[in-house]
Amino acid sequence: MWHGKRVSVVFPAYNEAGNIAQAVADFRAIEPVDEVVVVDNNSRDGSGAIAAAAGARVVLETRQGYGNALRRGLAEATGDLVVLAEPDGTFAGRDVLKLLAYADEFDLVLGTRTTRELIWREANMGWFLRWGNWSVAKLQQLLFGGPSLSDCGCTMRLLKREAAQYMLPRLTVGGSHFLPEMVSIALLSGMRVIEVPVNYRGRVGDSKITGSIETAVRVGLRMIAIILRYRLVGR
Repeated sequence: MWHGKRVSVVFPAYNEAGNIAQAVADFRAIEPVDEVVVVDNNSRDGSGAIAAAAGARVVLETRQGYGNALRRGLAEATGDLVVLAEPDGTFAGRDVLKLLAYADEFDLVLGTRTTRELIWREANMGWFLRWGNWSVAKLQQLLFGGPSLSDCGCTMRLLKREAAQYMLPRLTVGGSHFLPEMVSIALLSGMRVIEVPVNYRGRVGDSKITGSIETAVRVGLRMIAIILRYRLVGR
């Protein structure tokens, strides 16, 4: 618990057998964390069973897609504070404490992976991905009038339960361009949002989103479209 509030960690999982047990153990070892929820998004490699054996609560989301898995995780988490992260080894469990440090004052605490000193040598964050994530984030910052944003694609973030409940019926994206929609809804509703640098390490296995430049560009363009839609239409 953190200041009397239960803390849940949510992992979306699609074929993450190579590291999911270690990720569950890493995050469960952080003292304030009360539960780890793994959303098995139709894995074919036994990720769900491995996560359950490691101590996670596993739920199945049959609608394929990163956004669908995270939305299901937000709905299933029981904590007053909900942390989203990845089970692929890129995020460090100890960085949950960085997010929690701002949980009393902010509704949504975003991680950013673009701080050069925290990008590990083996991380998949070359100049193109780093510049792309920064540029799209700055576009959203400009269009919405702040706060300071530097990474549009960082899964690791913390939401208050009330913020998650407000967002859930309004979230529409089921795919890989889900994250800017969450931020857009938060900013349009007047939620307090801040960004915190987190470690970004090498991934175990291949990325389903940024494994190639072509895929990364497609996801980036969809993110821009979502940001423009919310800024111009409001939903």
